[in-house]
Amino acid sequence: MADPTREPARQVPVRFQMELPTELEAGVPAEFANIWHTRTSFIIDFAVPKGPPQMIDDDAGRRAVVNAKVVTRVRIPPQQVFEIARALTQQLDLWEKETGAGRPTPPPPAMPGGPTAG
Repeated sequence: MADPTREPARQVPVRFQMELPTELEAGVPAEFANIWHTRTSFIIDFAVPKGPPQMIDDDAGRRAVVNAKVVTRVRIPPQQVFEIARALTQQLDLWEKETGAGRPTPPPPAMPGGPTAG
């Protein structure tokens, strides 16, 4: 039986003290990310192109294909994805205020018959 004189449990704020190994301080360059999920995880593959886009003609029509190499993969539990989305939005808002920059403009359309920009 619960003790009626005892205060109800309060949620205590948690702060993490992050330690970054020296070999990871520079980070890993990545030009884009692919995000997908399983029942238990969200997966973010950070990647870099291995070369310029290759133009392909097939049953789907003409399209550019970029061969890319995943430089790191991160698995995140679904519960954490909401916190990451909030943190990214907060940091993007701060970045926009600090730099005066907004969303980057999209690249210009590709020249007919040439490689695509990006």
